[in-house]
Amino acid sequence: MPLSNEQKIRLFTNLARVTAVDRLMVRLLRTGKLVGFYHEGGIALAPGVAATTFLDPEDIVYPHYRAHGIAYLLPKGVAIGTYVAEHMGRVTGCCKGRSSFHFCYPEQHVFGLSGNVGANFSTAIGYGYAARLKRRGQVVVTASGDGSYGEGRAHEALLMCALWKLPVIFWCENNGIAQYSELRDIFPGDRISVLAAGYGIPALVVDGQDLFACGAAALQAIAHARGGQGPIFVELLTLRAQEHAVGGLNMAGAQPRDPQLMEEWRRTRDPLQLAAARLLAERVLEQAEVQRILSDADRAAEELEAAGDAAERARPSIDELLAAVYAP
Repeated sequence: MPLSNEQKIRLFTNLARVTAVDRLMVRLLRTGKLVGFYHEGGIALAPGVAATTFLDPEDIVYPHYRAHGIAYLLPKGVAIGTYVAEHMGRVTGCCKGRSSFHFCYPEQHVFGLSGNVGANFSTAIGYGYAARLKRRGQVVVTASGDGSYGEGRAHEALLMCALWKLPVIFWCENNGIAQYSELRDIFPGDRISVLAAGYGIPALVVDGQDLFACGAAALQAIAHARGGQGPIFVELLTLRAQEHAVGGLNMAGAQPRDPQLMEEWRRTRDPLQLAAARLLAERVLEQAEVQRILSDADRAAEELEAAGDAAERARPSIDELLAAVYAP
């Protein structure tokens, strides 16, 4: 599905903003300003940005945990400053500084995230079934990595969504490695999307470093799901060009990953740089306009840090901590 110039600019602007926040989060962690941890997005942010840039406000999103979902949240309209403040342990955070990694933005139809690999698949069935009952054209995007498709819940979700023709988009970021396990060690093939065929679900395979190809795939998938044709599977081929979590080891099993490969991808396959070059080559934007978008994104990220620094640190009492815990 071809993109208009306006759509390309929108995608590029969102990717610039997300990249600036991702870099900010890494810096905040390394300077001791985050209270928890962070899984850097790096050069693998284009799929998330594309997934949510063209969604309607009522569409439901279950983000990928890479970059802590920021690539999905920001284009969906989430006030990302509250999430940055949450990571900084500030009372202005979305969970009042009590959770770091977790969030809930019901106004934007983003209902949280779990550290449990594959947890998204069960909720996707429920969200999709509810969307079908409402009959309002609502779609569900459930994002996850290649490693999560070893979970039984993935197959249950694929089966049930196909059987009931639920409006669910299975958005798979295949970066070739699940924490320390390479794809070849946990999956009999190099394309996760082959699973979709077994359930009669159509599938797309996209270069995850090509922002505009990702955006076109998202538009096609949204139209498919919203049009009542049931689920669709989109596999986005990318690379985690750094360690699993900031400060950890960049290993595949017991061996270091190839540093030359990582550096080559960072140098030649950065989606932000590739998108900027394309916009200039197609004369969609001038150099000054590209630079303005990048500068605005950096400035907005700096403002998020300043707001977090200025906010009060969260020091919740035991009663406050337990107030958000549910038990039978």
